[in-house]
Amino acid sequence: MVEPPSSTPVNDDLDQGLDQSEVAPAPAPEVVAARQGDAARQLLGMKGAKAGETSIWKIRLQLMKPITWIPLIWGVVCGAASSGNYRWNLEYVLISAACMLLSGPLLTGYTQTLNDFYDRDIDAINEPYRPIPSGVISIPQVVTQILVLLVGGIAVAYSLDRWAGHSFPTITALALGGSLVSYIYSAPPLKLKQNGWLGNYALGASYIALPWWAGHALFGTLTWQIVVLTLFYSLAGLGIAVVNDFKSVEGDRQMGLKSLPVMFGVTTAAWICVLAIDIFQGGVAAYLMTIHQNLYAVLLVLLIIPQITFQDMYFLRNPLENDVKYQASAQPFLVLGMLVTGLALGHSAL
Repeated sequence: MVEPPSSTPVNDDLDQGLDQSEVAPAPAPEVVAARQGDAARQLLGMKGAKAGETSIWKIRLQLMKPITWIPLIWGVVCGAASSGNYRWNLEYVLISAACMLLSGPLLTGYTQTLNDFYDRDIDAINEPYRPIPSGVISIPQVVTQILVLLVGGIAVAYSLDRWAGHSFPTITALALGGSLVSYIYSAPPLKLKQNGWLGNYALGASYIALPWWAGHALFGTLTWQIVVLTLFYSLAGLGIAVVNDFKSVEGDRQMGLKSLPVMFGVTTAAWICVLAIDIFQGGVAAYLMTIHQNLYAVLLVLLIIPQITFQDMYFLRNPLENDVKYQASAQPFLVLGMLVTGLALGHSAL
């Protein structure tokens, strides 16, 4: 006699003697999204990442902190604009892309890897998920990466000088000088980052002036006026560099580093930061008016206003918690202001 089918579906796992409670439930969509976000943050070298990456190439990329390449690449764009000689054709696009490769992935990647190498003890306190303190990459592998990026950057710089027909290898000299600044910023005995003022200005100048000079020299003649103005603009970059110090206050204090938040306290350092950002951008706007670039000066002022708004909304209220949120909100207006300035200088044929 054939038995009637059961009204309850048969569970294959139960047939195999497994308790249904032993079957792991699928992670919730928000958990999956959070994990993906952590992985992306880790790969970009951002604050708040989680450890766990095993691919050596992704680990090497994480050491190079791709998120930090963007200002350097943008600086090349601003320099090309300020030269007044950039032309929209395939050759110039490819050459400018090579200069962006020099300033971003190669020499910024070199700088960030070198910094992680010398900061491995501090990172063990502040950011233990970083590749070196977490032990996912060996010291010899890190040293090899530093050397490869440095040599590659110098080679690209020399090639750009050859293309530009420079009698003096201006871009190669900038690459060598920037690499030296990166070294003394991170490495003993000078270790400029131990001094909140010198270290942050060196960082600000490296992020604004150096790539700007490279882009300008590639397509035009680098003049003393451009050099002085971009060094002045780099004082706003000092303020941006200070923002990065708030994520590592405790580790800096333990290791004896004289960052501005350690020297002056969190609140005072936050005010120093925002005043530097605003005042020196305002000074650049005033200079644009003196060279009769009034429209560009007004545009720059209009781009400073939302930065002040986000400083009040986020950064000044809680710099330790809102540093990343502030940077994401305000820095697009700062970098647009850099381009406005570059266009103004190119238009004035300074």
